[in-house]
Amino acid sequence: MMGPESGVTELLRSWRQGDTDARDRLFEQVYGVLHAMASARLGGGGDVTLRPTVLVHDALLRLMDRQYAVADGPHFLALAALKMRAVLVDHARARGAIKRGSGAINLTLSHADHEARTGSGPDVVDVLALHQALEDLDRHEPRAARAVEMVYFSGMSHSEIGAVLGVSIPTVERDLRFARAWLNRRLA
Repeated sequence: MMGPESGVTELLRSWRQGDTDARDRLFEQVYGVLHAMASARLGGGGDVTLRPTVLVHDALLRLMDRQYAVADGPHFLALAALKMRAVLVDHARARGAIKRGSGAINLTLSHADHEARTGSGPDVVDVLALHQALEDLDRHEPRAARAVEMVYFSGMSHSEIGAVLGVSIPTVERDLRFARAWLNRRLA
């Protein structure tokens, strides 16, 4: 998705050194990827106040708020995933979606683990329920929670997740299978 050849790593280094033009070029370069991720995560939900463009802009504003020690493109996507999740959760809370299904924002949980998926259509869950389930998973299996967050909110590949987490691709796949089963039980 964002390999070293994309120039993202160099732009990140320049941004860390105070080059705001590098930050702007970085955001221009990754905007399309982030917008596609946001579109996939929001699906065709009925919430007209939160569109993919708004989600991406809010997440980027949170990224610009302070400088982060981001090593490369996959790390940047992982951080973007955290920021998008935070925007979604804040937005859902602001809309008063306290009870599951009561006007809550729904997310489409995509292809985290194609092999483990048996359903034919996309899974749609309440963003607050997903947030709580991920918080619970994080208490039991933090690495699996990070992996699922990266794939669901950033659409990162297994190899990119492995690079960020410092584990092998089979370990990422195992973590995602576990997390998928765990989340399916929690969100059923």
